[in-house]
Amino acid sequence: MTQVRKAIIPVAGFGTRLLPISKAIPKEMVPVVDRPLIQHVVEEALAAGINEIILVTRAGKSAIEDHFDAHFELEHSLASKGKDALLETLSSISPKQLKVTSVRQPNAKGLGHAVFCAAHLLDKDEPFAVILPDVLVKPQVGSSACDLGSMVERWSANDASQIMVEAVPQEEVYRYGIVDCDEPAAGESADMRGVVEKPKPKDAPSRLSVIGRYVLPYRIMELLRDQPPGAGNEIQLTDAIDRLMQEGKTVQAFRMHGRTFDCGHIEGWLKANTTLAREAGYDV
Repeated sequence: MTQVRKAIIPVAGFGTRLLPISKAIPKEMVPVVDRPLIQHVVEEALAAGINEIILVTRAGKSAIEDHFDAHFELEHSLASKGKDALLETLSSISPKQLKVTSVRQPNAKGLGHAVFCAAHLLDKDEPFAVILPDVLVKPQVGSSACDLGSMVERWSANDASQIMVEAVPQEEVYRYGIVDCDEPAAGESADMRGVVEKPKPKDAPSRLSVIGRYVLPYRIMELLRDQPPGAGNEIQLTDAIDRLMQEGKTVQAFRMHGRTFDCGHIEGWLKANTTLAREAGYDV
């Protein structure tokens, strides 16, 4: 079984739910406590054993790439002034094992299209992860468990695609993509029968909503190559996953242990900052 070493992170969106904050800076560079949102997500990938990051980007997003690049003048200045702690903090942004590559998405044609833009950077039959950076996934307080890492392990163990889910209140299922499966325990996976986008509460097959973390086989890229537009006249990743299931391939819903913070809108971003800052010992 080929190990999952690469994660595709789409960062080409406009971040309209974070306006006016995101007008002049990429939403992925908005800070959550002491580092930008994108750094939290890359650290999650590293904790899962994934060390190659593919950013699917667009014009106006160069600050994201710059953040993970070397800054020789700043590093030299810190070293010459003996500011070793700051120098170490700066070095930890991009550890030696991390490799960051970027590719442009020329037109906004949906998540499936964004993912497919990175197809040429994968080897034939190479599995990959997809991480949507709007949502932070953090361990429970006092735990160091990495849910994405558990998904990678389950892929390696049973050759089944993994989609992270969490339970939401029944009355809120209309806001999410809801998977159809027998409900697994936290930290476990269950075979999916399908996924329903924003169902009415009475029609929802479960309370398990898709989080924005996927571990998928290369076959998804082959399906996306000719995937017709779906909802919103966009190429949807979920449509390709549904086709994968129709081919008889196993796709599993992995129920997370940790917590999520939706930083794609102001309220969720504020909650992430206040909660995580307090846990880090800041007086807020």
